Amino acid sequence: MVLQNSEMPGLGSPMPAFDLMDVRTKARVRSGDLLGGKGLLVMFICRHCPFVVHVEEELARLVRDRGAEIAIVAISANDPERHPEDAPEGLREQARRIGLDCPYLFDETQEVARAFRAACTPDFFLYDGAGRLFYRGQLDDARPGKDIPCDGRDLRAAI
Repeated sequence: MVLQNSEMPGLGSPMPAFDLMDVRTKARVRSGDLLGGKGLLVMFICRHCPFVVHVEEELARLVRDRGAEIAIVAISANDPERHPEDAPEGLREQARRIGLDCPYLFDETQEVARAFRAACTPDFFLYDGAGRLFYRGQLDDARPGKDIPCDGRDLRAAI
């Protein structure tokens, strides 16, 4: 067995700053404008990933259900040359199709994803009102090919 240190930021770590374009509105969204004392959920997602496709309806439902309690933002950091469907136009279509009613940001350089140490899609980071990491984990136990309903129970409980 080979031991490897975790790359996961520790609970209580400060949220990395970002300033990215919302693919839905083309407006700039800054991390500092989102906290407002009520917490922030940052979801690293994309359009092509089968794991995201499997949970995207629940993500939109989570935003509708909990968006008044906390700020929520989605970020895609995939290279559109390798995954053309993850270009801003494709992300905008995905947001429209599933009814994702939160900023959906495009991290063209992947610098923001690296600052968060995002490892996969979907990847969830929940920050408290002071911008400190409170939860990093899964949405729920649902996975493609598993007969487990997608209900967001783990992330909902953390919120």
